Amino acid sequence: MAGKQQKKVLIVEDEKPMARALQLKLEKEGFAVRTVFDGDEALELLLKEKFDIVLLDIMMPKKDGFAVLAELRERKDSTPVVVSTNLGQEEDAERAKKLGAQDYFVKSNTPIAEVIEHIKQTLLL
Repeated sequence: MAGKQQKKVLIVEDEKPMARALQLKLEKEGFAVRTVFDGDEALELLLKEKFDIVLLDIMMPKKDGFAVLAELRERKDSTPVVVSTNLGQEEDAERAKKLGAQDYFVKSNTPIAEVIEHIKQTLLL
C-alpha cells in the first residue's frame, strides 16, 4: 500500500459493541479508525485531528449528534458526516441533513456492510 494514504474515520457511538463492530469492519477494509463514545469527546478530537469522515450516532450522553453537527457547522468544519442512529423518523433525518449530514442510516435497518459501502461512496473510493 505504498503511497496510498489511509483514510481516517471517526466513529462517534455510545453503544460499545456497535462501535467495536464498526471499527473492526472498517479496519479490515483498510481504514484508520478512532472511536469515541460521546459528543464532547468527538468535538474535542476533531479540533486536534483531521478525519476524512465521521460516523455519528444521534442519541448519546453529554452532547447528542444534533449538537455535534450544529457545532461542526458553527466551526465551519467541512468533514463529511454520516449519521447512524436508531431514530427512524423522517423529521430526524431531515434535521440531521439540514445540519450538514451527508447521509443518514437507521442502525436496525442497515447492515454494517452497507454502512461501510456508504462511507466508501461518500469518500469516492
